[in-house]
Amino acid sequence: MNAPKKLLSLTSITALILLQSGCAIGPTYQRPPVAISDHFKEAPGWIAAAPADALAREQWWKLFGDPTLDTLTERVSVSNQNVAAALAAYAQARALAGQQRAALFPAVSITSAAKQANSQASSQNVQFSLGSTWEPDVWGRLQRSVTNATASAQASAGDLATATLSAQGELVSNYLLLRQTDAQRRLLSATIIDYQRVLQITENRYNAGVAPKTDVLQARTQLANAQSEEAGLQRQRAQLEHAIAVLLGETPATFSLTQADWKSAAPEVPLMIPSELLQRRPDIAAAERRMAAANELIGIARSAYYPTISLGASTGASASGVSSLFSNPSSLWSIGVSLTQSVFNAGLVRNRVAGAEAAYEETVARYRQTVLSAFQGVEDQLIAARVLAEQENLLIAASQAADQAEQQVLNRYRAGQLGFLDVVLAQTTALNARRALVLTQSNRQIASLGLIQALGGGWQVAAASN
Repeated sequence: MNAPKKLLSLTSITALILLQSGCAIGPTYQRPPVAISDHFKEAPGWIAAAPADALAREQWWKLFGDPTLDTLTERVSVSNQNVAAALAAYAQARALAGQQRAALFPAVSITSAAKQANSQASSQNVQFSLGSTWEPDVWGRLQRSVTNATASAQASAGDLATATLSAQGELVSNYLLLRQTDAQRRLLSATIIDYQRVLQITENRYNAGVAPKTDVLQARTQLANAQSEEAGLQRQRAQLEHAIAVLLGETPATFSLTQADWKSAAPEVPLMIPSELLQRRPDIAAAERRMAAANELIGIARSAYYPTISLGASTGASASGVSSLFSNPSSLWSIGVSLTQSVFNAGLVRNRVAGAEAAYEETVARYRQTVLSAFQGVEDQLIAARVLAEQENLLIAASQAADQAEQQVLNRYRAGQLGFLDVVLAQTTALNARRALVLTQSNRQIASLGLIQALGGGWQVAAASN
């Protein structure tokens, strides 16, 4: 068979292969259904939605109205090492997707060689060749590999968003707790001043012979306990400051936050959140993309049942010397088709397919569990926000009543109408009421933060009112 007929035969084979390239093996991916409600139990009127993580997020932490917090939170995505690790993993996944995509195209290589023979008739042989190899995607294996790698990269993008949101949320939580600790310290400092004043009054009454020694001892005990609690808050504040430093990628020794007023108001999270809001949870998006990637692995495993076909071609020139390579070369060419088929593998392919199918079912279960956990998180934060708001109103009234009772008992003690134990009880009750109010206000802020995170981040308030 001469060269033209060989080329015609190989061209026919190639055309047949290309015609069959649309026969992709494996299941077509469809997102499995999940059992979700059309509303939130703890907030009637809210609309649940399916995941769609591509929507842009706002700087949700600005809802707390603290410029220092704004500055710190914006640094998390740049300096936090967990976020940096997630970013590197995302870049790695994108690079892998690019590698798989490159396999769809032919590979071209250039080869040159020169040989010198030492003999009585010294000669030199120079060869130059251009070669190409290509594996047609007959069964869709390569395209499924690309789809798998792309979905994995998208899942890594979701992981990156989750890591960023988690780090930002942890920083905001630590910052709010630190400011709450500052408020508690100021509260205790004012209380300690009051206790010192009461101790002085008690000592004066004791020196005047109108109060027993036990009153003085009780006053000193009460003062020492309050001072001890203030010292404990110093330790708690320092630990929170250290945690914030690490979240910002700094060593605790180089980072500090000065005391500042605490804005105790919790941001109002709009109840009529549009259905797209829950779609923005990045962990749900990542879980869904992992399902898509696992589905493609089934098709890749099944393609091993079918033969592997590859095409190769090369052309070049050969001459007796470099000077004659371009003037009088000898033409070289080759073209060929290879086919490889496994005839016995002891069930290896069958078990790989079964493993891929089981892995896909695992991702489905994890996806559904992620969605259920997301709804649980929203419901938990909704009920927390509502109950804590009610508790705050009750504790405001309780604290005001306790303050009035403390003052009245102290006045009656000075008049000799009550014993010092009554003063201790009244002051302890008032202090506990004030601290309970501060803690509840802090818990409201943390619940608002948790609700924002459970909903996947921030949103445009204008859109939320639609």
